[in-house]
Amino acid sequence: MASRRVSSLLSRSLMSSSSSLFSLRGKGHLVNRGVAQGYSNLASALEETITPPVKVQHNQLLINGKFVDSASGKTFPTLDPRTGEVIAQVAEGDVEDVNRAVVAARKAFDEGPWPRMTAYERSKILFRFADLIEKHNDEIAALETWDNGKPYEQSAKIEVPMLARVFRYYAGWADKIHGMTVPGDGSHHVQTLHEPIGVAGQIIPWNFPLIMLSWKLGPALACGNTVVLKTAEQTPLSALLVGRLLHEAGLPEGVVNIVSGFGPTAGAAIASHMDIDKVAFTGSTDVGKVILELASKSNLKAVTLELGGKSPFIVCEDADVDQAVELAHFALFFNQGQCCCAGSRTFVHERVYDEFVEKAKARAINRAVGDPFKSGIEQGPQVDSEQFEKILKYIRHGVDSGATLQAGGDRLGSKGYYIQPTVFSDVKDDMLIAKDEIFGPVQTILKFKDLDEVIARANNSRYGLAAGVFTQNLDTANRLMRALRVGSVWINCFDVFDATIPFGGYKMSGIGREKGIYSLSNYLQVKAVVTAIKNPAWL
Repeated sequence: MASRRVSSLLSRSLMSSSSSLFSLRGKGHLVNRGVAQGYSNLASALEETITPPVKVQHNQLLINGKFVDSASGKTFPTLDPRTGEVIAQVAEGDVEDVNRAVVAARKAFDEGPWPRMTAYERSKILFRFADLIEKHNDEIAALETWDNGKPYEQSAKIEVPMLARVFRYYAGWADKIHGMTVPGDGSHHVQTLHEPIGVAGQIIPWNFPLIMLSWKLGPALACGNTVVLKTAEQTPLSALLVGRLLHEAGLPEGVVNIVSGFGPTAGAAIASHMDIDKVAFTGSTDVGKVILELASKSNLKAVTLELGGKSPFIVCEDADVDQAVELAHFALFFNQGQCCCAGSRTFVHERVYDEFVEKAKARAINRAVGDPFKSGIEQGPQVDSEQFEKILKYIRHGVDSGATLQAGGDRLGSKGYYIQPTVFSDVKDDMLIAKDEIFGPVQTILKFKDLDEVIARANNSRYGLAAGVFTQNLDTANRLMRALRVGSVWINCFDVFDATIPFGGYKMSGIGREKGIYSLSNYLQVKAVVTAIKNPAWL
């Protein structure tokens, strides 16, 4: 994800602390009085919100190329995380609406032009779509920030450009998907066909709505499939705008259908639908299990899952501490900590541990938190009240379990879902904050003695999504990259998400890979065709 560009955005400081006086409040809980005053000053600034430079144009379902109300007529509010106030009422899709979308997608696949047009023609539509994304960059970014709470600079300079990049990548793949001719034992001509799988159901999360949309729609469309996509109920707006642009680019009706709604209704209807051939889901591991069960109990549809993580970020004894602190800070706090692969277990070698903790604390204290539409802001609000309360609960768990609270630990301001950047030291592996996916701005710092120890501890997790390694020693890097049981290892970098790089997890972090060439197989069937031949000139 253009790590250096992101890091430069995240390096700006808004506050500094001059006090070194601490008071004890509760088991293991340290409060810096100077820091508390700084947070108080910042909280006052949060009371003034900036008017977003965008209007909501679409709040209906997108089915068969048209924006329509839900069958029930129901709507639900999507909220501004800065204030908790309603942005817009959005059509609430449920089982009947999913059925309508599937009918449209099935007709578009069985009878429509999309899978029958040349791959080159499909690629031209996807390339035009990428051009339209760039044309509407600022509008899309503003809508994403308003609905999600992430910094506008992150949306506009990183995520929307990545949206266009991913679609261009898969547009380039569209006319390069082909089968093979293979030798057989005997007088036969043997070939394989790579065919689109059919109607794909896709369920995307709220933390990166547009990027997750591109990871799923891009390969599905390049392979010639049709799609029913459900947005997260917290962030439905940007996908609807992008859906309009897809049709402006020339996408035939019914190829992409977008249903906003809730998991137990619309999401479950997709996972269990008998006329959906494949489902892809990004979200929590617990919900992933439900998706897998529903898919198996219905028509045994193919499933890919990108699920939770508790990724280790390992700082070795030879590390440049200042650089390690900055990268570990980015690895955890990026996107308000709402990142499945966040470096949420920061393992630091005992030789540099104390220095690292002090500098990590200072960096968290100086993190720029505020209205995400304000220039220079690094951290906006959490996405909603449920996530907000969950994070605060984990912070209380950390204090009660005996970890040392070095910075943060509370809400910020009196409205919205802002949380102080929080740092814990003296964290033990059996604490909840070291085991569970917090999904928030809470850094846990653990101490280790040697590589054997940290490998065993890093792998002692039900998750296996990603890991970070910070070292100057090539042998150390080589050993760790092979020993860590995860789907991605970033060495002296983090969150590098090029369109070409596959992403997915080991263990309970998921099934399958997204992005890169590997994701194409998620949306293709392989058919073997064997033809008898008489008197072949050669075999």
